[in-house]
Amino acid sequence: MKIVVIGLGSMGKRRLKLLKGEYEDIDIIGVDLDSKRRESVEENFGINTYDSLELAVNEERPDAAVISTSPLSHSNIILKCLDLGLHVFTEINLVKDKYEEIINKAKEKKLEIFLSSTQLYREEIKEIESRLSACTQRVNYIYHIGQYLPDWHPWESYKDFFVSDKRTNGCRELFAIELPWIFKIFGKLKDITVKKDKISKLDLDYNDSYLCILEHENGNKGIVCIDVVSRKAISNLEVYGEEIYLTWEGTPDSLKVMNLESKMIENINTYNDVKKDDKYAENIIENPYLEELKTYINKINGINNVRYTFEDDLYTLSIVDKIEEEV
Repeated sequence: MKIVVIGLGSMGKRRLKLLKGEYEDIDIIGVDLDSKRRESVEENFGINTYDSLELAVNEERPDAAVISTSPLSHSNIILKCLDLGLHVFTEINLVKDKYEEIINKAKEKKLEIFLSSTQLYREEIKEIESRLSACTQRVNYIYHIGQYLPDWHPWESYKDFFVSDKRTNGCRELFAIELPWIFKIFGKLKDITVKKDKISKLDLDYNDSYLCILEHENGNKGIVCIDVVSRKAISNLEVYGEEIYLTWEGTPDSLKVMNLESKMIENINTYNDVKKDDKYAENIIENPYLEELKTYINKINGINNVRYTFEDDLYTLSIVDKIEEEV
């Protein structure tokens, strides 16, 4: 198999590095308009790169693509890849532009389309899902996820990448990352109450903090706090009910569950080997990014263990749109 990675910024390099580290039998090429990025990737990864997708396809004949460009560019690139006969993996989209056309074209051409939803591929999330599925009673939960926006990409200004755009803003990205696993574990949404504001001096034209009360169709309820102003990168979950008490701080070693018989809090280890990139916050690990790529390649090869689809994302983004609606 040969895969073309489109977009050689931080996410493209992450996907490229993970693929090269895991698959000796997969050839990888790169595409980016930026000559400096191409030169850097050629030097550091030893692969061929091109400044256009069409040229790369004509020269290399890849089987599949990984799209790691900015979100607003995704829909057109996805459609172009499908027209060129490529299976498609895309990073999180944040907007549902041309989803119906993409879904229909993939079916028509019998090509796979895979949408990233990294949290759903975390072992901690799978463990929480398993424990909650064993509960017969409703639960409540409190979840706070936040990180100061200038710290997201410390190597560049927050004004220089997609979170500066209101359509793909930082809070919207966090909602699009977190809501898929929240809906999968706690259930689809019945009702939501939202309080939002801009409380920082950051040069943004969108709200930087949200407090949401979620009521799910199955009776579970939660409070979700999303922001881009927390000076400490934080991921803090507490789930409680008659049959369960657990906490998770977003890191591989922080999942804790109460043993209801002994009343003792026990650490739950979900990873044998944690892959970490030190340039990211402590709650960001590489394992689920690799797991997504494995799942994508398995799907191309006829093994379907996909946990999130474009159809699922239509639902998620419709809720994010509702959350962002001005009062």
